[in-house]
Amino acid sequence: MNFNIKIQNQDFVLHPFGAVYWPEQEVLLVADVHLGKVSHFRKHGSAVPLKATSQNFLKLDQLRKEFDPEHIVFLGDLFHSSMNMEWNMFEEWIGSIDNQVHLIAGNHDIISPLKYQALGIRIFPDIKVGGFHLSHHPENIADHFNICGHIHPGFKMRGNGKQLIKLSCFFKSQDQMILPAFGEFTGNYFMEPEEGDRIFAITGKEVIAVK
Repeated sequence: MNFNIKIQNQDFVLHPFGAVYWPEQEVLLVADVHLGKVSHFRKHGSAVPLKATSQNFLKLDQLRKEFDPEHIVFLGDLFHSSMNMEWNMFEEWIGSIDNQVHLIAGNHDIISPLKYQALGIRIFPDIKVGGFHLSHHPENIADHFNICGHIHPGFKMRGNGKQLIKLSCFFKSQDQMILPAFGEFTGNYFMEPEEGDRIFAITGKEVIAVK
């Protein structure tokens, strides 16, 4: 189940997969996919199922079907490192869609921009639109609300007993929202919210406002 919020009189739909749809701009925002990480793990002997390489593409296609965005903006770290078999899968996926795809370069994005340009993908250091600043790293710019990734935010939900559930989350402060990592096996940095911060945890099936 999605969770709808308003920021500066704009609508944003938080999805259980960790993506955000911005209907006024017809933009799907996705952070930290880290394509190629599964293949990297397998290459170094980790027992990761081969089918895990396709999960990110299956989820992206579900989001495309649900929202039909004109634009898909990846907020950095689209690929985990250098090219591997998942680049070929990415090429095939790009060739199968009709959305305009843009990449805000992150610290892991070391693949040549020429490779992306050959696929019709535009690369930016950041994007400013309508009072919003889209970036990879969290940044503070006057008069702009920052939407970003990089941190891989998570939250520890505690039960009445000793139960502890660790979930990825959207982390929203007064002038910023950090998206959870979209990719498989990316890990979390557990956030400590302050007064006024909001936490929207994701389970894969629903978004839960926990603070």
